[in-house]
Amino acid sequence: MNENLSTSESGQKPPRATEDGTTPTGEKRLRPSGGYRKLRSFQVATIIYDATVRFCERFMDKRSRTVDQMVQAARSGRQNIAEGSRAAATSSQMELKLVNVARASLDELLLDFEDYLRQHGHRQWLKDDREALMVRAVGRKLSQTNQHGDLDPAQHWQAYAPWLEHRDPAVVANAVVCLIHQANYLLDQQITALERQFITDGGYTEQLAAMRRSERARQERSTPVGPPQPPADAPCCPKCGQTMVLRTARQGPNAGSQFWGCSDYPNCRGTRKIRAQNDQTASSSSSNPTD
Repeated sequence: MNENLSTSESGQKPPRATEDGTTPTGEKRLRPSGGYRKLRSFQVATIIYDATVRFCERFMDKRSRTVDQMVQAARSGRQNIAEGSRAAATSSQMELKLVNVARASLDELLLDFEDYLRQHGHRQWLKDDREALMVRAVGRKLSQTNQHGDLDPAQHWQAYAPWLEHRDPAVVANAVVCLIHQANYLLDQQITALERQFITDGGYTEQLAAMRRSERARQERSTPVGPPQPPADAPCCPKCGQTMVLRTARQGPNAGSQFWGCSDYPNCRGTRKIRAQNDQTASSSSSNPTD
């Protein structure tokens, strides 16, 4: 990455937000980002990725192109959930796009495992089969006992180890299929929640514009309102003698041009052309030539 893209004008890198949406200095970000490690969808996708890598190493020909495709699909499912969570800080649309990419990648992986079972003559578990219900029960139990989302990946793996470490490839493949269905269900819920949040709160650009309008209004309220201050070399008003200030004509043939106006406007409407003063200054200078 180009260093200039992540460095402020002062030469210092801007503080990086932590996973709870705050910078190291305690400053709160406009939109929280990160925190993907506590998402159940990310945790399940991690198990799927690890299980796919081990499955390919144990039961598939490493020279097959399918091995690379399965591993890449499993990795894409996991990585895009993480990248979408990080992108949430600046783009709701990008977050939605990446989560949908994760969902599509897991769908691709699901087809690969189903193809393996069919092509090798293994039975695929139905959703109401006893084995499938047992695997799904583990997921429900983990969701209930892990409310804070801080489950260790090694502990997560051990919960599914009886199926994922089984010597029969059909058992392993069917267990991964159950996990992919579980991850897709979680991602569907996540996508629905993101869409609802976007409709309710708007995207990052809309929130940023709203915050800017609020800050501008606060500054205007805190700025003392008073008459414009005249410059040090301002002439005196020809009508009342008070110091004049620079003004800009808003209408008429001279719209957009500057002129001197009385600082006591609208009580006094005295004006003076700037050119007339410059001509007077130039005339005064020409009558007193230098040596």
